[in-house]
Amino acid sequence: MTRFVLASASPRRLDLLAQIGIKPDQVDPADVDETPLKDESPRNLALRLAKLKAEAVHASHAGAVILASDTVVALGHRSLAKASDEGEARKFLGQLSGRRHRVYTAVAVIDGENNMHARVVRTDVKLKRLSPSEIDAYIDSGEWRGKAGAYGIQGLAAAYVNFISGSYSSVVGLPLFEVSQILSGIGYKGLKSA
Repeated sequence: MTRFVLASASPRRLDLLAQIGIKPDQVDPADVDETPLKDESPRNLALRLAKLKAEAVHASHAGAVILASDTVVALGHRSLAKASDEGEARKFLGQLSGRRHRVYTAVAVIDGENNMHARVVRTDVKLKRLSPSEIDAYIDSGEWRGKAGAYGIQGLAAAYVNFISGSYSSVVGLPLFEVSQILSGIGYKGLKSA
């Protein structure tokens, strides 16, 4: 069977892959510059970064199936990536409070024959209006670290989400339906049978 490499250090993505019966042969996180390009849309940012991560890791794993992903929270035309510090996390949560936003997660797969397969999934999410004490408590929890938009829907922030339309797993960090479709399409046999 072809080797499978996950180009991400996210434990959430490992857990999500396990849900569909995939255990990567190797985890090799990509180290790429995630700075948005001038006037780059949140959707295009997620797609570009997922492809860039897949290509960066592919260079070290010829012949393997490479899976990379990137998640961007969009508020209007603005991209809210990972907060760099508590101040920025507090700012992001304040901006998202009581407002509907979009979460774009792109997945990029390079198959064993060096072909790129990519998809972008959009999910609409709304957080309830957050009080200053709720924002303080969430910041104090530390769960905001390393998460697009400074929140993780699978943790404490689940209590703040009052609307979601689309893929829950995509908001967590990996759109499982699309991943399984791509992997089935390239003939990868590591999927658990449904």
